[in-house]
Amino acid sequence: MIAQKQHTDDGRDMRWGEGKNMKQWGKLSLTIFLAAVLLVISACGAAKNNAPAGEASASPTASAEAAADNAAGGSSDLAALKGKKLALVMQFNTGTFSSQYVEGVKEQAQKFGGEVTVFASDNDLAKMSSNLDAAINQGFDGILIDHGQAAALEAGINRAKEQGISVVVFDADVKVDGVPVLQQDDQKMAEITLEQLAKDAGSKGNIVKVWVAGFAPMERRQVAYKQFQEKYPDIKEIAAFGNANNPALDTQSQMEAILRQYPNKGDITAVWAAWDEFAKGASRAIQQAGRTEIKVYGIDMSDEDLQMIQDKTSPWVASAAVDPKDIGRVQVRILYKEFKGDANEPLVVLQPVYVHRDQLPEEKVSTTQLSEYVEGWGSSTQGYEDWMKDLEALK
Repeated sequence: MIAQKQHTDDGRDMRWGEGKNMKQWGKLSLTIFLAAVLLVISACGAAKNNAPAGEASASPTASAEAAADNAAGGSSDLAALKGKKLALVMQFNTGTFSSQYVEGVKEQAQKFGGEVTVFASDNDLAKMSSNLDAAINQGFDGILIDHGQAAALEAGINRAKEQGISVVVFDADVKVDGVPVLQQDDQKMAEITLEQLAKDAGSKGNIVKVWVAGFAPMERRQVAYKQFQEKYPDIKEIAAFGNANNPALDTQSQMEAILRQYPNKGDITAVWAAWDEFAKGASRAIQQAGRTEIKVYGIDMSDEDLQMIQDKTSPWVASAAVDPKDIGRVQVRILYKEFKGDANEPLVVLQPVYVHRDQLPEEKVSTTQLSEYVEGWGSSTQGYEDWMKDLEALK
């Protein structure tokens, strides 16, 4: 009986111990479960508080990392624009206007971290076409074209496009899809100077025109000249000539011949020159002949031109122009917009200003100082985008 009881007691004790352990495990499981539920609720609440409607929100750390990635990506895109090699293909590079235009091109390109190589064509369109081919074959990143004619340029421009080379043209009548063309408002420049001539002449008199065909800007200026002739029938053209080869010297010799042909004071009222190189030559001939009653009105402006206009013994009294350095700067900006993939207008028109001797001081000034006396001159921001500041700042 004792043995049986012991067995029964041991069994009871064993079952009691097992029950006690199971109760402890159940309490622990419930605690773990409740903690897990609270953790899930807390996480969901945080997501709900931080996320926009309908979206899961990134953590502040992730947002900062994304912003940094975007900034780095922007810098990387701009860094890719550094070190570009540019070709400047010019029909001619005669005179101080052209030299200051080239200065503007190089100045802006260098600020962007680019390098410019000039291909001068000596007013030879066949040579200009060959220079364009050379620029393409040498693998330049971008090509700037100065003057020229469509027949000599468009085949090469299309070939450049096919090879992924960006092209921007100045003062050439080129029409190629995706190739921006810059031009001065040539008709306006002609109108400004011709209207001043008519005013000073009292709407009558005899004039000499110095102009040459075959150049897009000259052709546009000629449109305004024809309108001027219709408007002022009492202003008679008694001579017209022009040569783009050695323009200043050739104009001077031809003007000397015309002065001999019309030797009397009053025979010639004024000269209208459609290019500053023509105005230089005509002015020198008139000044040397002592015929300073004849006034000269020109187009375009350089430092040399400005000094002549300031000279009170010079017959050259006024000119309409765009700062040639600004032309170069704007053309480079348009090219870099092409590099970056930004949209450009197919035609970019540069607005001129009128410069008359009466606006200028007694002491000699340069075109860099001209903005102090002539409103609207120089320091054009045309084509300059905000990102270009960042590009210039990159080393």
